[in-house]
Amino acid sequence: MNTDPIADYLTRVRNAIKANHRVVEIPASNIKKEITKVLYQKGYIQSYRFDDSSVQGTIKIALKYNPTTKAPAITKLQRVSTPGLRQYVAADNLPRVLSGLGVAIISTSKGVMTEKEAKTENVGGEVLCYVY
Repeated sequence: MNTDPIADYLTRVRNAIKANHRVVEIPASNIKKEITKVLYQKGYIQSYRFDDSSVQGTIKIALKYNPTTKAPAITKLQRVSTPGLRQYVAADNLPRVLSGLGVAIISTSKGVMTEKEAKTENVGGEVLCYVY
């Protein structure tokens, strides 16, 4: 039993990037699926596929690299809110990552979204992670 599945998700992606893997396979959950969709929409991953053939299911993520320099699209994944210390922010207090160059993924009452989308929706929530 994993106590922090989101941290496990981020660690698996981080380790796959450091090992220059093209595809990483992660056990699925609804929150992980939503984080994967946000990463895809923002261009940090190449593609993804949800495989629901088993009981829990898996997420297969194709990582994105620069074709000429072979540098990964994701340079850093940082977990913010943990099960021991939740980090909540109001709609007027949303964080900016690298002066707007990075993305903060926020779990709101309207779903998982970036801090920019949360600002336009005028909702706050739990800051899950920073990606840049």
